[in-house]
Amino acid sequence: MEMEKEVYRLPLIGEKAPSFKAKTTQGIISFPDDYKGKWVVLFSHPADFTPVCTTEFYAFQKRYEEFKKLNTELIGLSIDQVFSHIKWVEWIKEKLGIEIKFPIIADDLGNVAKLYGMIHPGKGTNTVRSVFIIDPNGIIRAILYYPQEVGRNIDEILRVVRALQVSDKNGVAMPANWPNNELIGSKVIIPPASSEKEAKERLEKAKKKEIEAYDWWFAYKEVKVE
Repeated sequence: MEMEKEVYRLPLIGEKAPSFKAKTTQGIISFPDDYKGKWVVLFSHPADFTPVCTTEFYAFQKRYEEFKKLNTELIGLSIDQVFSHIKWVEWIKEKLGIEIKFPIIADDLGNVAKLYGMIHPGKGTNTVRSVFIIDPNGIIRAILYYPQEVGRNIDEILRVVRALQVSDKNGVAMPANWPNNELIGSKVIIPPASSEKEAKERLEKAKKKEIEAYDWWFAYKEVKVE
């Protein structure tokens, strides 16, 4: 009789990020306590010493300073042991000329992976390529998943962090491909009117050029992005 595969629940956007204590290449971390007041990109990779994962870590490190300018820390994870992470990081520095400066969780028992739903049925016992973007209050704000055979676009992850921060600061929404949207460029979307009165007022403001709008439900504006 075939045994059923264990299925782990995926945390949801808007929920508190599950807390944990884990061994990393930079010592023990307690999450989220050690990262209070910071944004965090927590991401898993299938295994050390694999080509696609190596290209991803290289790309993350190349953009690490850009993440830090956004008050954002990176945390990697796989179910390898810490000595494997350490040797892999040494290999990357020696062969590729770049030092991985963010911690990598050695989740060899799979405890963190289970908390975050990083192990998927049909994909073996390795973690898939998941990304959790977590805000300074410890709330999960975005989740991205990629299959093992497709490497991540790190610029997109950076864009999502920046977009969330602009959205929070200004109370707006971000259009597709922001800040290079095909309709409104780098401008952002004003939340739709919530009453008939507000809808009429918005159309009047658009006529007076006080705001820009295609209609009462599709208004937009420029915001300053630091």
